Amino acid sequence: MNQPLAYIHPGAKIATNVVVEPFTTIYNDVVIGAGTWIGSNVTIMEGARIGKNCRIFPGSVISAIPQDLKFDGEESLAIIGDNTTIRECVTVNRGTKALGKTQIGNNCLIMATSHIAHDCLIGNHCIIANGSVIAGHVTLGDHAILSGLVAIHQFIHIGSHAMVSGGSLVRKDVPPYTKAGKEPISYIGINSIGLRRRGFTTEKITEIQNIYRILYQKNYNTTQALEKLEAEMEATKERDQIILFIKNSQRGIMKGYTGS
Repeated sequence: MNQPLAYIHPGAKIATNVVVEPFTTIYNDVVIGAGTWIGSNVTIMEGARIGKNCRIFPGSVISAIPQDLKFDGEESLAIIGDNTTIRECVTVNRGTKALGKTQIGNNCLIMATSHIAHDCLIGNHCIIANGSVIAGHVTLGDHAILSGLVAIHQFIHIGSHAMVSGGSLVRKDVPPYTKAGKEPISYIGINSIGLRRRGFTTEKITEIQNIYRILYQKNYNTTQALEKLEAEMEATKERDQIILFIKNSQRGIMKGYTGS
């Protein structure tokens, strides 16, 4: 860690086996866990909390102040979990007084030039592909995937195991286990390939498909579909998760694709 061409503030708390490459700057009030590698020309600012065995590639800026005119200098954090990789020129802003933190979970991959704004909550095992931009107060559930060049409006919620296709503009919530695409953002099926890769059985995938057939393919409105799910579908973890997600949606969920 004794890298003479990097600047590390004496107040930073860095594990002894962290590797810091040349021309990197690490500010005060930073914590970095064991086994993490910090590439060259990285800037890690106050409030960063970086876990174990992470990899942060050149040009990234972690824990800069929010790009929010309401930000008034309050203390806040940018938290990155263990085993997460952040590729070149990614920006992760710290939180505001609204939440106090921006948080990325464990085992995530944030690809080059992506931006994660203030007060976002990114779950575990998420993948955010190149050039995606996430506005403030967005939540991604575990195992969510954003393909390249996705843009997400503030306060959006992407459910666990959901996948958003490349170039999408996301202005409505995307329920768990689904695939989203088109313009405006629409339901285009469930993420069956991803679910199989993560060990979901054929029976469980069929159950999820049947839930979304009621929601998107039976010409019910959302209230009618939820009533039918609760009355006719067996209560399971997945059914209840989907129902709760939709009931808690503040911006409304994406619609079914009409082809128009």
